[in-house]
Amino acid sequence: MELIKELNLKNYEIIAEKFYSGAISDILDDMGYRNQALDPSIRPIDSRLKVVGKAMTMMAIDVFEIPEECYVLELKAMDQIKEGEVIVVSTNFSKRTCFWGELLTTASIVKGARGAVMDSYTRDAKKILEVGFPLFTTGFSPIDSAGRSEVINYNCHIEIGGVSINPGDLVFGDIDGVVIVPSCIAVEVLNKAYNKIIGENKVREALLGGMNVSDAYNKYHIL
Repeated sequence: MELIKELNLKNYEIIAEKFYSGAISDILDDMGYRNQALDPSIRPIDSRLKVVGKAMTMMAIDVFEIPEECYVLELKAMDQIKEGEVIVVSTNFSKRTCFWGELLTTASIVKGARGAVMDSYTRDAKKILEVGFPLFTTGFSPIDSAGRSEVINYNCHIEIGGVSINPGDLVFGDIDGVVIVPSCIAVEVLNKAYNKIIGENKVREALLGGMNVSDAYNKYHIL
């Protein structure tokens, strides 16, 4: 059964409602893409929320002095965010600072972003939780990024959490973690994952009806 024909704002809502990261990851494995789940240290600050959208990437590095002008490329990158995108930031797991905060969250919401994922810390967590913005980070810190971290490129190829990501790749994250689906196979992966989810529902019903796990697996080939 084909549920998703293209990636668009309406379908993002359907994906968020019906899908989960494990099913998508399993299909990626089946198709030979066995390294698409971000490092498990990247966690949602609110485990109830899912993130779904096309990646808008940024790359940041550690710096050790305050520049004459702070946030130059970071501001330009934020101004480029488009509706339906997920901001994905690579800092090489920097612990010098937090990259994210309330004001970047506010700007992202106004731009129509669907969430943010990064291998860095956030601050202003209480206010971000209050507005319900899906944010995946490695932790929390009160420290500002000025003179500690600097964006050096955006809308570029990056690596985060051991996974290579290109702008436009599909980002899906939930309580179990974040998976990245290359844009060229995203629709195919989603439809295969949806059929897997339907199959898993049948297995669950069979198990609840008393069928042995081995018998259920032999019948449905799903575990």
